[in-house]
Amino acid sequence: MLKQLSKIQVRPDLVDQVYQSLLDAISDGSLPPGARITQEEIAEQMDVSRSPVLQALRLLKKDGLVQDAPGRGVLVAELDAEWIGNLYQVRGALDTLAARLAAERKATIDPDIIARGRKAARGKDVKAMIDADIAFHTAIYKASGNPLIFETTQFHWVHLRRVMGAVLQSAGQREAIWDEHEAMAKAIAAGDVAHAVQMSEHHATEARQNLVARLAEVLKDRVA
Repeated sequence: MLKQLSKIQVRPDLVDQVYQSLLDAISDGSLPPGARITQEEIAEQMDVSRSPVLQALRLLKKDGLVQDAPGRGVLVAELDAEWIGNLYQVRGALDTLAARLAAERKATIDPDIIARGRKAARGKDVKAMIDADIAFHTAIYKASGNPLIFETTQFHWVHLRRVMGAVLQSAGQREAIWDEHEAMAKAIAAGDVAHAVQMSEHHATEARQNLVARLAEVLKDRVA
């Protein structure tokens, strides 16, 4: 289960690095729901002591990404389509607020973000796809001028990137998403508040419906 985890070379903050590495593995499916992991395995794979691994696992447990397992180690938490749908509703409201505020300021979203997103969408690197999507929405959060939006969404992305990882591996509309992103960025830069809000609401609703539906298919296939 841990073959794809890489050793950590730079060590300014081992806990954060171990946490991020495990989060990436959970998000891209390298560590699927129900997988059992132990401190010893992780420490050996990453070439670190057990102490930072223990702290990282505690953070993942607090975030609801792993849970205690019978016997040794922990289990990667199962995905819950209904809970993810509820979470996406909250994130969608924050996205729309951010788009409105950013449009009022006629903010410019770096076109390189969109270019990188399109490139990722044409590839097979799920982590790159997730990171590109997060980078785009984060740019809007920061462009809104309200730092609380960015801070509030960080908890959401921890879980949403996981479900994105579960569905992006088989999704067929990746480039279309970036068409929507680019159109949204243009509306924001033009100061077209009504259009930016409308597009953000539509984008969030479509994303929620697609992700929840595809997640339900993924879970159904796992049961079958």
